[in-house]
Amino acid sequence: MTSSLAATTNPLLNLDYLPALEALGNEFYDVVEAASFPQHQLRFRNDAILAQLGLDPAQVSDEHFIQAFGQFLQRQPFLALRYHGYQFGEYNPYLGDGRGFLYGQVQGTDGTVYDFGTKGSGTTPYSRGGDGRLTLKGGVREVLAAEALHALGVTTSRTLSLIETGEGLWRGDEPSPTRSAVMVRFSRSHIRFGTFERLEFHQRPDLITKLLEHVIDLYYPAARLFTDPQDRFLQFYDELVDRVAALAAQWMTAGFCHGVLNTDNMSITGESFDYGPYAFIDQYDPRFTAAYFDYAGRYSYGNQPMICQLNLKALHKPLKLVMVEADLEATLGHYQERYLGHYRQRMLRKLGLENLAAELAIAIVNQTQNLLGSVNVGYHDFFLGLTQQFSPQWRDDSSQILSTTLEASDPAAAEALRLWRDLYHRCLQTLPAEAMETVRQCLSSTNPKTVLLRPEIEAIWEPITTDNHWQPFYDLLQRIQHPFEAN
Repeated sequence: MTSSLAATTNPLLNLDYLPALEALGNEFYDVVEAASFPQHQLRFRNDAILAQLGLDPAQVSDEHFIQAFGQFLQRQPFLALRYHGYQFGEYNPYLGDGRGFLYGQVQGTDGTVYDFGTKGSGTTPYSRGGDGRLTLKGGVREVLAAEALHALGVTTSRTLSLIETGEGLWRGDEPSPTRSAVMVRFSRSHIRFGTFERLEFHQRPDLITKLLEHVIDLYYPAARLFTDPQDRFLQFYDELVDRVAALAAQWMTAGFCHGVLNTDNMSITGESFDYGPYAFIDQYDPRFTAAYFDYAGRYSYGNQPMICQLNLKALHKPLKLVMVEADLEATLGHYQERYLGHYRQRMLRKLGLENLAAELAIAIVNQTQNLLGSVNVGYHDFFLGLTQQFSPQWRDDSSQILSTTLEASDPAAAEALRLWRDLYHRCLQTLPAEAMETVRQCLSSTNPKTVLLRPEIEAIWEPITTDNHWQPFYDLLQRIQHPFEAN
């Protein structure tokens, strides 16, 4: 099939691509070309996303994916976005899309504008001596992270496709040469906190205003209702603070550690994206770090809510060029309250308790944290055990609550568990007897049976490396996409 014929028959190439970010002007990006690759093997395609784009997956072939997202036929221009960022607390003005670009923007069936962004598609002006490539393992890990988080109700980017590209790459953190891939990310936006920080670095308040209006127009409909620019900008920031607080709470209750929360890895839409050395915790340990190079534990699991607040604070530096700094400070002052509200709401669901008086809700969430931090029990195992052992009789007989777990506990852990059990029993007694089935359903729909722990990832990577055997990957993918079903 010729290139021109492929362009006319490929549903992915014939989507109605929008020049939304392109229309902002070349102060925000550089036009780049995609690399050519020696081979193209589709390893993952996300048919659920095709439905969001109004496409019938049965009408989109694997070859269509390869033409669009491996060979990059008939799609121009590709935009390498410009941004800076604070990396481990130090400002870096030498960033930007170094191994990917904005492939295009499309409107979904829900009316939302989405980005297609590549990773591993070749060098750009911001590659800084790198090869602009993505390791296959890095791509596999991002597919798994995004799908796992999405299934757990975390606001996240998704992966549209992953294509192996046949090159050997040399990396210091993987046995090399290692296999290469190009990935396409599906997200609300690739505009980062660092996009604004770059404009402040160059002292361009005019472009900050232009970018703010663009972000509000596409992603913050409530802010569009205000005619005064200051009111509009403040409504945007207020909603951003709430979105980021909610996202931090989602990570924490899912037991997820992003690993590298630099400001260039923070989306202006409050969406989780750009997964590097992430990890799901096994045991509840606020000091756990996902990135081997995070020697000081800056981005530890327990620090994530605070780091998100610091990143919102860093955003004040560019925003105060066009907004009142006191208004920004006052709005950010509500972050902790909002975070705790989102965290408690999600933690109560993990406990099966959605409708409790505020004082009791705070007490059981705090007691649960104390329990998880003081006994040797897996974070996910605790909630799964609660789900599997739950009985409506717990409301009337506290001695039955987690009795199986108590029997297997050492004396110190058993005493801590008894204290928790007494409070949990008080919570159940505030609910009517007929609500016990609702508690059961809430537990079952919130606590996963499958969790993407590191050993799970290594177990599926080994057969890919040694035998090019992909079925364990697809089996794990199926389980994490339906985490509340039986394995």
